[in-house]
Amino acid sequence: MSNSTKQFNIHEDWTVVILGFLIIGISLFIFLPEIPIFSWSSVSDLKEKVLNSENLQIIGIQFLYLIAIGIVGTFLVGKSVKYFLAVFPIVYILTLLALLAAGNSEIKALNLEAVIFSLLIGLVIGNFFKLPDWFRNALSTELFVKIGLVLLGTSVIFSDILKAGSLGLFQALIIVLSVWYFAFWLCRKLKVDDELTMMISSAVSICGVSAAIATSGAIKGDSKKLSYVISIVLVTAIPMMIFMPVIARYFNFPEEVTGAWLGGSIDTSGAVVASGTLVGETALKISTIVKFSQNVLLGLAAFAISVYWTYSHNKSAEAVESKPTLKVIWERFPKFVIGFIAASLIFSFLITPEVRDTVKDSLKTLQGIWFALAFTSIGLETNFKDLLAYNSRKPLFAFLIAQLFNVIVTLIIAFLLFG
Repeated sequence: MSNSTKQFNIHEDWTVVILGFLIIGISLFIFLPEIPIFSWSSVSDLKEKVLNSENLQIIGIQFLYLIAIGIVGTFLVGKSVKYFLAVFPIVYILTLLALLAAGNSEIKALNLEAVIFSLLIGLVIGNFFKLPDWFRNALSTELFVKIGLVLLGTSVIFSDILKAGSLGLFQALIIVLSVWYFAFWLCRKLKVDDELTMMISSAVSICGVSAAIATSGAIKGDSKKLSYVISIVLVTAIPMMIFMPVIARYFNFPEEVTGAWLGGSIDTSGAVVASGTLVGETALKISTIVKFSQNVLLGLAAFAISVYWTYSHNKSAEAVESKPTLKVIWERFPKFVIGFIAASLIFSFLITPEVRDTVKDSLKTLQGIWFALAFTSIGLETNFKDLLAYNSRKPLFAFLIAQLFNVIVTLIIAFLLFG
């Protein structure tokens, strides 16, 4: 890498804040990207709806839009733009295959999200084909996922949460604190390493994948360990999404209780919506509000985790005699959290509902595609067999036990607050 490139190097977290608000600004004032169609039910339907010239043109424009943002980000963080241009089209095509798979009507009926296929496609290729080192090094996983997290802030609207009253937020707060501490205690008892302990605790208690990613950013965690946690979250969310509504129906739980139970214990937003839909409109509304309430706590949790991590893992020479200074805490603080919170505040209080309704679908689609690109990249850079062998089964046991605790505690609290 040349010296001329290095002098433009900006901290990656600040870069994603810049890029996130660049995307938001473009959507609000300049250009609202059209949403490609990926829904299909048969081969003929695939040709007519997805592979027609108009939709392919929209996909092509989306590709140019994403790669342009990616080039700016790659340049700002001081990585090779040449290698990015070589790698990004491949990652994008693989992600399109995941979106096509998830768009099939039979797959949709199973409520499987595109990010699951993105991760699986990446893992298959990354584990069965030898990718060159320059290819893996050019993957912009953290850049993609943190842009998605900043855009996630645009969907966390405080007014929507407040309309449902304080119960949802109160429940989210109790669950996050109690489940996080239990998961943390359990991981320590099982001697799970510190990075996995933090990621597992946050994933189980807050909001699954997004919380694991935010925590990894806050502690500058290993991306392979993050991939491991994300895989567990996605795999366990599927049976929970299917069987929890069945259990609720069998025991005749009230819809309000069921919604609060689903929203507080299922770890991915898509799975929460899917399972809430299986129960009814009231359950869907409350489950979504509870999950959004947990998303609101994501920024605060990432801040608290970054401060804790700085104090407990400060290896500098000064740490022997003193605790980290505010400067050290600020340097280690995940700046993308500022973007997430700022986006949420702007879309909650400064933008009119009419404008918000105009741009929300487009921004949600962009958020989804950045996450999908990130999951494809995570799969490509992860040697899953080595990771499983290295970590044994303790992290998996810790996650499953903590998730069981989460399900039980959330149900009790749901009955106390909504029963």
